[in-house]
Amino acid sequence: MRHVRTRGLIACAALSLTLAGCGEDGGAVDVEVAEEVSFEEGTTMAELNEAGEITIGVKYDQPGVGYLAPGDDVPSGFDVEIARIIAAALGIPDDGIEWKETVSDNREPFLEQETVDMVAASYSITPERRQIVGQAGPYYVTGQQLLVREEDKETITGPDDLEGVKVCSVTGSTSIETVTDEYGAEPVPFDTYSDCVTQLTNGSVDAVTTDGAILLGYAAQAPDELEVVGEEFSEERYGIGYSKGDTEFCQFLNDTLEKSFEDGTWAEAFEATLGESGVATPEPPELDPCE
Repeated sequence: MRHVRTRGLIACAALSLTLAGCGEDGGAVDVEVAEEVSFEEGTTMAELNEAGEITIGVKYDQPGVGYLAPGDDVPSGFDVEIARIIAAALGIPDDGIEWKETVSDNREPFLEQETVDMVAASYSITPERRQIVGQAGPYYVTGQQLLVREEDKETITGPDDLEGVKVCSVTGSTSIETVTDEYGAEPVPFDTYSDCVTQLTNGSVDAVTTDGAILLGYAAQAPDELEVVGEEFSEERYGIGYSKGDTEFCQFLNDTLEKSFEDGTWAEAFEATLGESGVATPEPPELDPCE
């Protein structure tokens, strides 16, 4: 995929929840684009830098994480800001980023087929996925929770109440596997979390499950109808997906993330996106070594 691409139109994207402000360069925070960077010839970093463009897979349906608001041309959210930080370190400005909508079920195929150069799409790191693709990070650690209708919050208070209950999450996600295998839920998979929330509000399912930060965004859109219940009952470690075996690119990703932890850019990105939904800014996680 690493060749010259049509540069996408970059505009200031605002969430319907006003979860992100806009920096001067079009994102939620200002990122400094590296100038006169030098990478070893033949590496992914050198190819992307020379092209001046990168295609990045992100979610379009997760407020505060990766979200494309109606009428906007560019997604916003924490994953988007992390991706902007990576692109900037490659010497690629916002107008050199092509955003590609990526759902849970096509993240590995997109990387294997080189449809995208990397994925930042609430992409939980798992041993199974690392058999297929590379995953650098984690750059964020969260946990699985439940979203229910307001009238059901007393009867569905956590995963132990899910036996035989219709629970929606996206196809290919770790969340739906957890509630099915460990708690006996009746799985109802859909392509996007927005579809799941629609199923919840119309009564077709009784709960939606994914990472708590994502669910808070949906609850904020309908505070009188929906509520996030229970404590986190899993650990989800978000990583950046890349082509398996590209250890040099993995190390670049980790080094860039580490720098953002140290210089405060990571915290600024969090506060301008997920932090606006009421989630406290956590300490940056420890990165896994590249293999």
